[in-house]
Amino acid sequence: MDRLAEYRGKRDASRTPEPVPEGAAVSPDGTGQPAGIFVVQEHHARRLHWDFRLERDGVLVSWALPKGVPDDPAVNHLAVHTEDHPMEYATFHGEIPRGEYGAGAVTIWDHGTYEVLKWTDREVKVTLHGQRVSGGYVLFATGGKNWMIHRERLPLPAALTPMLATTGEPPARNRAGWAVEMKWDGVRALAFIENGRLRLGSRTGKDITATYPDLAGLGHATSHKQVLFDGEIVAFTGGRPDFEALQPRMHVASPAQAVRLAQLTPVTYLAFDVLQVDGRSLVALPYSERRALLEEIFRNGSNWLSPPNFPGEDVDDVLAASAANGLEGVVAKRLDSRYEPGTRTRSWLKIKNELRQEVVVAGWKPGKGNRTGQIGSLLVGVHDEDGKLRYAGHVGTGFADATLRMLWGKLQPLRRPGSPFDEPVPAEYARNAVWVDPELVIEVAFDRWTKVGRMRAPVYQGLRDDKNPADVVRET
Repeated sequence: MDRLAEYRGKRDASRTPEPVPEGAAVSPDGTGQPAGIFVVQEHHARRLHWDFRLERDGVLVSWALPKGVPDDPAVNHLAVHTEDHPMEYATFHGEIPRGEYGAGAVTIWDHGTYEVLKWTDREVKVTLHGQRVSGGYVLFATGGKNWMIHRERLPLPAALTPMLATTGEPPARNRAGWAVEMKWDGVRALAFIENGRLRLGSRTGKDITATYPDLAGLGHATSHKQVLFDGEIVAFTGGRPDFEALQPRMHVASPAQAVRLAQLTPVTYLAFDVLQVDGRSLVALPYSERRALLEEIFRNGSNWLSPPNFPGEDVDDVLAASAANGLEGVVAKRLDSRYEPGTRTRSWLKIKNELRQEVVVAGWKPGKGNRTGQIGSLLVGVHDEDGKLRYAGHVGTGFADATLRMLWGKLQPLRRPGSPFDEPVPAEYARNAVWVDPELVIEVAFDRWTKVGRMRAPVYQGLRDDKNPADVVRET
């Protein structure tokens, strides 16, 4: 049987750019086409529709979908069974001339591979792996050429590792191709929602739902039955994120303790991405489409909201605004970037507001592991307005091996029996510390000052031999 006879009978190869093979269809091996491909073509004919085609026995079995491929498993779409198409049609796009069968523009809307789960004359069940559509679909006959296409619900994953940003500078070119979000100083968390029930997953995959009982209502932040959001859990103090205030919330021993802490320090979930809706995975969609969908389906509440993003051209202004409001910085995201779970990518750039401070070295903690026999971290301080030396934190990163040897040589002659600080140092840092006279000044970069006057995440930048230790005071 020539399965392409009907197709050829409707087309004149001299008048249409469509592929019109002369012979009957042959096996995929004979055509060089891989088995198990599918294509969805947007067809602007007399009526707009989408042509859904599955490779089978050397041809593309085809259906016309007036409303396209369904997104919602609760809504089926009409699928009109049409003539088989040649395999070459899988890559066809162009303009079918006026007066010809199917006249109008044809573009490839999606393509990929698929697996057959069931194939009969009345029912076709497949799993698609495309760029825009993926997951399970069923086509079933309803009478004559009329079929229906149904999207099956994809279960929520048990866990997922979030996509991560790379530290960088503001995009140098094509800033219009980026969007900018504020960087929140909190705990990354995925929100798995199923029929109003919430499950929170940490960056490492741990279930942290019971830790944040004040977020239970997040399950009703959308009318959709199944959603997976990506976001950040943040504690606010005076309208600003306060990581220090969040610390007690992160480490709880019992649900009762979690409830008490929630009353003392409530948290807010900030949703900035959506990865799955009603069984449809969105990770292959560009960020711009995911973000638009997030804004459409997310309903802000008392303890959850979706903060705005801004055009990439405004990154410098947004960065300045984040600094003025005491935020960590911003995250710039490529509008065309897909979501890559567990990947640290340059499609997302975290741009921090870097603070710098000169500090006095007052001691060090011995190193461990590959730093055994070297300096592990430096204990540093600044002078207050009364000239007293106050503990400002410990610096354990930013050192090259040569730097550690240099600092070791400079600090050995300054060793002393007791702490030079004019206040007690936290026990975990004072224990086993080697104290020195406060005569060496270094410069560090750090995220921010805590409420008790400590630097958060300080990084060694260099030695300042030109500075008088007595003149070192808190500058920022």
